[in-house]
Amino acid sequence: MSLLITGARVLDPASGHDGIAEVGIRDGRIDHLGSGAPAGAYDETLDASGLWLMPGVLDLAARFREPGQSHKASFRSEIPAALAAGITGIVLPPDTSPAIDSPAIVNRIHRSASAAGPLNVHVLGALTKGLAGEALSEMGALKQAGCVGLGNALAPLANSLFARRALEYANGLGLTVHVFAQDAALSNGGCVHEGPVGTRLGLAPIPAAAEVAALRFWISLVEDTGASIHVGRLSTARGAGLVESAQRRGLPVTADVAIHQLFLTDEDVDGFNAQCHVIPPLRSAEDRDALRQAVKRGVIGTICSDHQPHEIDAKTNPFPQTEPGISGLESLLPLALRYAAEAGVPPLDIVARLSSGPAAVIDTDTGSVATGHTADILLVDPQARWRLQAAALLSAGRNTPFDGSEMHGRVVRTLVRGQTVFSA
Repeated sequence: MSLLITGARVLDPASGHDGIAEVGIRDGRIDHLGSGAPAGAYDETLDASGLWLMPGVLDLAARFREPGQSHKASFRSEIPAALAAGITGIVLPPDTSPAIDSPAIVNRIHRSASAAGPLNVHVLGALTKGLAGEALSEMGALKQAGCVGLGNALAPLANSLFARRALEYANGLGLTVHVFAQDAALSNGGCVHEGPVGTRLGLAPIPAAAEVAALRFWISLVEDTGASIHVGRLSTARGAGLVESAQRRGLPVTADVAIHQLFLTDEDVDGFNAQCHVIPPLRSAEDRDALRQAVKRGVIGTICSDHQPHEIDAKTNPFPQTEPGISGLESLLPLALRYAAEAGVPPLDIVARLSSGPAAVIDTDTGSVATGHTADILLVDPQARWRLQAAALLSAGRNTPFDGSEMHGRVVRTLVRGQTVFSA
């Protein structure tokens, strides 16, 4: 099957291309990109005038709850939701049950995902056995099994010497360590940002210092070891400043932010709104604005969903006992486009934060629509305006604070390896 797409505005951040072009797809790959007529005929021609053609979204943090929590979601429930949202690839954190700490688990996940749909599912291996923080995992075996990086999810490590050894081993294998920057002692089991709202509600706080202290610790180890780290889910202005400072000094430090952190603040927790219970917590308006600027400048090179689907009961207890997380797959792209419009971010840059930026973190050759690349692409109507309805989400998780919110842009078609996997 071959396809020629005409008239679309092609946005390819990897090459810097931004303009109307014809894109030919044959045998799963892009075989033509340009304004001139392609050589040879195609089975189908699609007029995409008025639409954007961009690389598929790669989501660096999406939990599909399998294995271990299939009562919340599964590959079969979440893969169609991802494809409909323009997401052609995800990275699974290692905190499944059991944790992803052996090649057997990696292989099991890949088999289950492949059987459920055509989404590209990448896996982070556990940095420590069982994520217990006390014994290093078999990193080499995890890399051979296909892990694209290592991390310990939200779990702390035993001590600082252990963390240094982990970075040294990972660096020797050429693997990036994905860091969740939150000092466990300072966070002390808290559930909201340390500020007036949390104090008034009487909820246990997580100070901004928990993120700052952890970041300083990890960056100091990067200085010593030369290892690469990726900081996941930044939440504070001071944290973004530390990442920017490290990057200016040439240190191999990258970062992402969850899309909800660019819109919500701790004020949204008021009234004990459990839909806004997330970790790291929603911070102050100053933090949110600093994160938006850091994304615009490229200090934060990736926006992710931090997708965490829950069953209804998980959000109906008193606030501290509710489970943190937002069902974010289907709001990732339209919220990112809304942010870009509000913040004045050029289309090519926002596409980069969703595709080539995350692709660079896990060192994959997706995130481009250049000739010869795999045709993992999507067509988007950037002018579409619609309101998200939680009850209409395809994900098994309907837990979202954006129920009823205006969204910008709608996916018209998603292709994975040249095959249409979603069409509006």
